[in-house]
Amino acid sequence: MVGLGPGNLDQMSYRAFQAIKETDVIIGYKTYINLISTLIDSQEVISSGMTREVERCQLALTKALEGSNVCLVSSGDPGVYGMAGIMLEVIKANDCLTKVKLEVVPGITAANAAAASLGAPLMHDYVVISLSDLLTPWETIVKRVEMAAKGDFIIVLYNPKSKGRVMQIESVRDILLMEKPPDTPVGIVTNAKRQGEKVVISDLEHFTSEDINMFSVVIVGNSQTITWHDLMITPRGYQL
Repeated sequence: MVGLGPGNLDQMSYRAFQAIKETDVIIGYKTYINLISTLIDSQEVISSGMTREVERCQLALTKALEGSNVCLVSSGDPGVYGMAGIMLEVIKANDCLTKVKLEVVPGITAANAAAASLGAPLMHDYVVISLSDLLTPWETIVKRVEMAAKGDFIIVLYNPKSKGRVMQIESVRDILLMEKPPDTPVGIVTNAKRQGEKVVISDLEHFTSEDINMFSVVIVGNSQTITWHDLMITPRGYQL
């Protein structure tokens, strides 16, 4: 289970590079397979589209039980909204943990990549919340946003907006405005550390007017977060 990081090969760990080169079979979402096309030599490649995650994991297990060295790839880190959890659930459901050798290869997450492009917004306690309600009830997401706002956490929003899901980000902004000042810094990074990266710094009152999509990560600062030039900084508390 290999994390590819944000997408560009220079943001991938050396162990991830090794794992891809050593493997017999590479399995993944077709977009992620395309990101590593230059690393593919003679490996068997199996790609599929969205919503077929369980199918990919079942196929990976079948190939591994047949004796293949299988590389199941995820963008970012496989253990953060990635394939590691699903893969382990499939192995558990088939009760075959002793029959396969597992390795989870970590990667730079979208949150870390976006934070690096913004400066240093995650220097204190933060939470990561996905706004996709495909697998999580919207009521649960709302409760998590409310609690994070009350706790003055820095909030990282994954999957903030899609073509069919446009009002949720507006609802989240309204919830946050009940606990945070309207001038709270908000950073929006689209295609973080990939080709076509775009970085915007706005504030809580106005950030939803910016271009936000499924390739964007939104970082909402806490009560201490500041902007300076084109950077976001959350002070850790050191006396300078």
